[in-house]
Amino acid sequence: MEKDNVKGNLKGWIIWGAVLLFWVLILTVPSSRVVFERLTAGFPYTMGFIKFAVLASMGDILGAKVLTGKWKMPVNSAVKAVIWGTIGMMVTLLFTLYNQGVMGAMVKGLLPFEGSKFFTAFFTSAVMNTTFGPTMYLYHKLMDTWADLSIAKKRRATVKEVTDSVDWNTFLGFSLLKTLPFVWIPLHTMVFFLPPQFRVVASAFLSIVLGLLVALSRRNR
Repeated sequence: MEKDNVKGNLKGWIIWGAVLLFWVLILTVPSSRVVFERLTAGFPYTMGFIKFAVLASMGDILGAKVLTGKWKMPVNSAVKAVIWGTIGMMVTLLFTLYNQGVMGAMVKGLLPFEGSKFFTAFFTSAVMNTTFGPTMYLYHKLMDTWADLSIAKKRRATVKEVTDSVDWNTFLGFSLLKTLPFVWIPLHTMVFFLPPQFRVVASAFLSIVLGLLVALSRRNR
């Protein structure tokens, strides 16, 4: 039995790592990177959906591995992938809105250090994570809980059932007050140093980190 568990864990790591390597190769091999950039420019929302639906779902799977010690696909993985994909479409639009808005504010003197690449990236990350960040976290938490409850109850969960099931202390104390300022603002500052066509996919890669953080928050309840 123990040998089977070891083999299962190894197989899981190989499959998970192979999918991650596939994405890395797309971005590092010149010919595939050119195609990726063209698709991103031509179909930004579709590509944003795909990036988050795949990579963020990988974060969910890795988070489940941390929680349970086993590799397994959630029974509602397709629904959760759509939830992540929707977030990817939001990010596609809002990355540009926040970045352009910050640069406009710096030109008008509403924010200091005009022309500084570092402070442009930092202010974009800080403003985005303190405004859109809580909304995104709340959307994901509610929809993720709705998906889990609907599967468990074999019917659509009600709004009251969803809100009653959310651990609001962990959501506020861990997700908003700890991860947003100490994890996401620094990480997204680095993201906004990248060329625009790579920012959404970089954020999608970071959603793997989000999967781990969600798992840690559940473990610490």
